Order: sequence, then C-alpha cells, then structure tokens
Amino acid sequence: MFTALVQKILGNNGRTALIRKNILASFLMKGWSVVIQFLLVPLTLHCLGNYENGIWLTISSMLLWIDNLDIGLGNGLRNKLAEHLAHDDKEKARDVVSSTLFMLIMVIVPVIILINILIWFTDTYSFFNIDSSIVGNLNVILATASILVCSTFIFKFIGNFYMGLQLAAVNNLFFMSGQTLALIGTAVVYFSGSHSLLLISIVNTLSPLIVYLVSYPITFFGKYSYLRPRLKGIKLSVIKELFDTGLKFFVLQIAAIALFLSSNIIISRIFSPEMVTPFQIAYRYFNVIISLFTIICVPYWTATTDAFQRNDFEWIRNANNTLNKVIAVFTAIIILMIAFSSPIYRIWVGGGVEIPFPMTVLVAVYIMIQTISMRYSYVLNGIGALRLQLIMTVCAAVAYIPLAVFFCRLINSINMLIGIMCLVNVPGLVINIVQYYKIINGKAMGIWRI
Repeated sequence: MFTALVQKILGNNGRTALIRKNILASFLMKGWSVVIQFLLVPLTLHCLGNYENGIWLTISSMLLWIDNLDIGLGNGLRNKLAEHLAHDDKEKARDVVSSTLFMLIMVIVPVIILINILIWFTDTYSFFNIDSSIVGNLNVILATASILVCSTFIFKFIGNFYMGLQLAAVNNLFFMSGQTLALIGTAVVYFSGSHSLLLISIVNTLSPLIVYLVSYPITFFGKYSYLRPRLKGIKLSVIKELFDTGLKFFVLQIAAIALFLSSNIIISRIFSPEMVTPFQIAYRYFNVIISLFTIICVPYWTATTDAFQRNDFEWIRNANNTLNKVIAVFTAIIILMIAFSSPIYRIWVGGGVEIPFPMTVLVAVYIMIQTISMRYSYVLNGIGALRLQLIMTVCAAVAYIPLAVFFCRLINSINMLIGIMCLVNVPGLVINIVQYYKIINGKAMGIWRI
C-alpha cells in the first residue's frame, strides 16, 4: 500500500518521477535555507548595525557579479551534459566537464588580478560613499572577500554538474550547507562580541568554498569517477560548443543581475548605505517566493532539455499545465505575505528598521513579475530558446540604470526605483509567454525560433 502511494505521488513517467523526487528533497533543504536567511538578517543587522550592514549588503551584491562571470559556462555545462547523457555519450559528457573546469580557471585568474588592482589603486570609499572613520579597513575587506568568492567561482561548477544529471536537490544541498556554515560563523562572531565587518565578510564568503572543496573528491572520485575532469578531455571543439550556448547564458546573467544588484549601489550613492537595509529586508522577505518556486522550476529546466532532445512534446505540455497551477498558488501566497508584512517585519527585525508599506507592495509586484517570467524562461532555457530572452533582458538592463538614476534624483524616492524595476521587466515577461506558446505549438517563425 505504501509503495503504491509513493508511486502515485512520483508518477509513472521516469522523468517526472525524478523531478518530483528532487522537488521533495529540495523543499526540505530549501525550507531550512529559508529559515537560515530569516535568522541571518536580524543576526547580521544586530552584529553590524544599520550603517555597516548596509555596506555589507552593497558589497555582497557586488560580489555576486563575480559569481556570474562564468561566461555562462555553468549553464552551458548543464545543458550539454544533459544532451550527451540523453544520447548515452559518456565520453563527450566527460569532455564537457573537463573543458568547463579549464575555462573557469582561465576566466577567473585575470579577474582576481584586475579586481585587486582596482581595490588598491582606486578610491573605494568614494565609490561606495562610505565614511572612512566608521570603516577603516574597507580595502582589506574587499580584497579578502573577492579572493574567496573567486575561488568558489571555480568549484561551483559541481552544482551545475549535478543539475545536468537532473539532480537539482544535490545542488540545493551544497547551497544549504554553505548557508548553515555561514549562520554558525555569524553567530560565533556575534556572541564573541567582536562585531567585525571583516569577520562577517570572511564567514559569508569562505563557507560555500569549504562545501565545494569537500564535495569535489566525493563527486569525482566516487560514483561519478567516469566523468572526472582530465587534461586530455580539454578540447577546443568542446570549448567552442560551450561558448556558443554559454555566451548567451552569460549575457542573460549579467543583464539580469544589473537589473537588481545595481539597485543597492544606486541607493547607496544617491541616498545612503543605511537606506539599503529596509529595501533589502523587504526584498529578502519576498525572495522566499523565488527560493521556493526555484525548487519547483529548476528541475524542469534539465528535464525539458531531455524531453526536447527526445521530441517528447506531450510531456512538455503537461509540465506547462502543472506550472500554471503552481503560479496560481504562489500568487495567493504573495497576497497573504503583503497583508501580514508589518507584524512579520516587527517580529523578524524588531522596530529598529522601518519598511514603508508602499515599498513592500512594490517589491512584491517585482517578485511576482520575476516569478512568472522565470516560470517560462526556465523551460525556454531547457529548449535552448535564448535569443529573444537575450534581446529583451539586455534592453531592460540598458534602460533600467539611467532611468533609475534619473528619476531617483528627480523625485528622491526609493519607491520610484522599485517601480522602474517592475516596469522594465514587463516586456520580457510578455515575450517569454508568447515565444513559449509559439514554439510548443509549432508556430515559431523568424526571430521566435530557437
């Protein structure tokens, strides 16, 4: 009876069953990750105070730019690995893994050098609008954090490797483990009474690196030793193949992070580092939706690649119907989160930070737009339909920064900045929906094609 119940939950289709297993496992891990995020925000805030916490949030958003400098190689690995394994070509799959690791190293070494030149030979205090009497070791903080993040950048491909195997839950395990270590480290810093911005930056950037360093030998000297990176697996033809797909993902990533992460810098420069805190608290509150929805959506990316390679369009259509129902549920959850935001903020961060209700509503709208757009873009990514996404995301990024700076200076309101974030993302959402239905119904012509 129990076996029959489990089979009913997982489904008879092998691809669907694997997705559901990953979603169930990921929900458990992501649930803990959400708890960690909610604990980290007040803990870090009480440890550093509003001003230094705003600085750390701004710096950490800058570090995410480094995290996305892989020229799309991670997502290229994910798609190509799934394609080769769908055709049971283990040799090509291993070459893809080897070539990806090699290229990541080649990309990040000059980046480390360039970043440290900029840190030590430019006025970082002026750039971030930071008072040197409050934070006297900004360059040390920036240099240390950037080196650790760059090191993580290399080994983070292991997460993409598992997603290429349709094992997104393992990638979530790595993320959760890194967050858990960061929470423990932050608690140690707080209760030790040191309250150091340098220590907080080290704890948060070293933790994920430790997890990936441990996972490498477990992965490639264990069950997946047949896919272990090797020197003779580094091939120019494979690198070109990765670049063809990866560069599109890279531009998408850079444009996407420009739309949000640059907001912290704009707020810090136009207003104050202290003003970053309420914006980030509202964002992190609703970002729970993105985190939870990603658990459901990410497995569909690689599964769609597998289905598309096998011409299983019926499965893709059924997956679409499932995701539509999920979106309806998440919309209702967002409405409830808006309604109960004020008491939750008070319980979460206390009365030291005020988050205006209009800001809460605008951030919720932005998250809703992102969630619906992601629901279609992940499936399009799996199919390999990147060109239109690329055009729309770049256009949004190019339009966003000058519009945000202009209207924030003109009206002197952070809410205007969030409103523009919403506005520039709407065209991309509409295009994603239209392209998906054109492709799936065999009506995609011209620019709507893959």
